[in-house]
Amino acid sequence: MTQPPSNQPPGGFGAPDPNPGANVPPMPPQAPPVPPQAPPAGPPQAPPAQPGPYGYPQQAPQQPGPYGYPQQAPQQPGPYGYPQQPGPYGQQPGPYGQQPGQYGSYPAAPMPPAPGGGGKNPFKGKPGLVVGAAVAAALVIGLGTWFVVGGDEEKEPVAQPTNSASTGPKPTASVDKGDGKGDGEDGGPEDLNSGRKDGEAKVAWLLKNDVDLPRNGADAYGPWIVGDTVVKAMYKGIDGYSLADGSRKWHIDVPNQLCAAPPQPSANGLMVFGYKDSAGDKGKCLEMQQVDLNTGKAGWKKSIPKPTGLFAFSDNTLAIGGNTVTAAGSSSAYGFSLTNGRQLFTGPTSGCKPYAYAGGSTKLIAASQCRTGDVNKEQHEVSEVDPNTGKAKWTFKLQATWEVDKVYSVDPLVVSATQREQKKWAIFSLTADGRMRSQIQGGKDKFAPRCGGTFVIFGKNLSGCTGVAADQNTFYMATDTSYGTPNEVVAFDLGNGKEKWRSKAPGEQQMTPLRMEGSDVLVYVEPRYDTGGAVATIAPTGGAPKTLLQHQAAVSSLESSFFSARYAYANGSFVIAAGRVSASNDKAEKETKTMMAYGK
Repeated sequence: MTQPPSNQPPGGFGAPDPNPGANVPPMPPQAPPVPPQAPPAGPPQAPPAQPGPYGYPQQAPQQPGPYGYPQQAPQQPGPYGYPQQPGPYGQQPGPYGQQPGQYGSYPAAPMPPAPGGGGKNPFKGKPGLVVGAAVAAALVIGLGTWFVVGGDEEKEPVAQPTNSASTGPKPTASVDKGDGKGDGEDGGPEDLNSGRKDGEAKVAWLLKNDVDLPRNGADAYGPWIVGDTVVKAMYKGIDGYSLADGSRKWHIDVPNQLCAAPPQPSANGLMVFGYKDSAGDKGKCLEMQQVDLNTGKAGWKKSIPKPTGLFAFSDNTLAIGGNTVTAAGSSSAYGFSLTNGRQLFTGPTSGCKPYAYAGGSTKLIAASQCRTGDVNKEQHEVSEVDPNTGKAKWTFKLQATWEVDKVYSVDPLVVSATQREQKKWAIFSLTADGRMRSQIQGGKDKFAPRCGGTFVIFGKNLSGCTGVAADQNTFYMATDTSYGTPNEVVAFDLGNGKEKWRSKAPGEQQMTPLRMEGSDVLVYVEPRYDTGGAVATIAPTGGAPKTLLQHQAAVSSLESSFFSARYAYANGSFVIAAGRVSASNDKAEKETKTMMAYGK
């Protein structure tokens, strides 16, 4: 992968100018085509006159804020959506966040809505459409990332044998517990709690890298909190740490570099990691290792069938839905039993082929690409499939040239779609039986969810985005503003796609939804140079965010220093982990901070 900058700017999301546009008609639903916004029924219309950038930001967001890998932010919205109701969706394309296009009209019926003209804010009062930013650039970046990963000859990590009943856990590298006592190295590190004020949470611990990485560094997966353990995986190892003090509880080695992991483990803590079948540039992401994150016990191993053909890629992504783990990419798709690794199904090899899945506690959603007579008008579909057989329960077709970009929520189903060449983006919701429910109307705001990369086709997960959340009736997304300008979390009614309310971030900070916490929206308030971050909730009726953990102002610079930061909150503890670790030399590599935790 391309080597990220040493630091990520503090503060906001990261996409340039993402505005969901209202005029984009995504794809035609199964039902008879419904006339697009402006135009009556008929074939899909051309993209709105002014597509906004849409891109998937792969590079760091322009606005500071520790987050995931930013893609590029879409700049101008483009009509996309599937109109559920007649009438054009917002005509002004506005780029959505860096990652997949954001809002966009989604056709409820098979017909695409008519594109609208538009300014940069695609959502302008209309069903939003998001325009991506520089798709072509994003594509190049995506390709670069895929082929560069694994670069030069890999060095063996300084890791001990796999943890087992006979071998104790691998010793933990320097852990600063933040208690003022240091860890005995060179007089001990600074006391991270020395500047703590009343009402501020304690830094429970801070970890530094202890793995010898390849020259280009390595991606990190996680963190995931399971009971009293927080799990992170990187390079050739998977580790479980005590949530209380950061000490390593268990370690598992894998033969070659890790290359894939589902966004979340199963409800009972089972996870499957993908790793390469050999070292170096020629290694393909074709091996799977099951792990029980509760105990650190390694379970079954399984090889994913090797793709064949002239254009066969091993860009597999993994997803867990129910008791099934899927491995899918641009060449093939498979489903395996999460319990024992037995292959359950093979995806279609012709016609409409799944290239990625998004999973939930019981559901499995597939994104498929369909070949047509015109290579410039590929058809995409969204389907709910049976986790045991891979067979579709229902299928929703998008308008030609629109692509399923991300799945922001599986239940309820909220999908992001984009139109690459026109650089448009749209967000729509489907009912439990696959009918158009609504198209998000983004208005004049800019949005920039963070999804950890660019195109799914190059090995990025279909789901797992930060900056969005949903319950059965409402979709939540944060606006994208410049550093020092408070943003807002906007609640959209999934029944009609319209805005219900908005909640403003405190002071000059920015906040982003992480997930639902009961009926409330859990948000991370990003730090500023003089203000610590915070974990807060917003009530389902809106209002000001309610702080659960107020982080220390004295260590705000540390809190915002994690590259492509990822977050996990549970049991009153908040964990921040770097999404990628790299450095210019071995000494700096060992000093790289990889994960820290706040607690009461």
